Amino acid sequence: MKQVISAVAVLALLSTSSAHSQALVDPSKVAPEYREAAEKRRAEQIRQRECAQKADLVKVLPRDRTDFLIHCLDGQVAKQ
Repeated sequence: MKQVISAVAVLALLSTSSAHSQALVDPSKVAPEYREAAEKRRAEQIRQRECAQKADLVKVLPRDRTDFLIHCLDGQVAKQ
């Protein structure tokens, strides 16, 4: 019975794919009428990545990460 459970657990772990971060939007590959929105989205993605890198450097605990990211993004908006 333990072997069956172990086999199922191993198969479940192997069948899951690793999560990849979302690729940055490339405004040059978007239709001209949507380019401005794509540029804004890219700027937002860059700000989010910078805050995530800061969280990694400071070694923020997972339970505190969302709060840290929200404050970081609010601070970046205030600077602009």
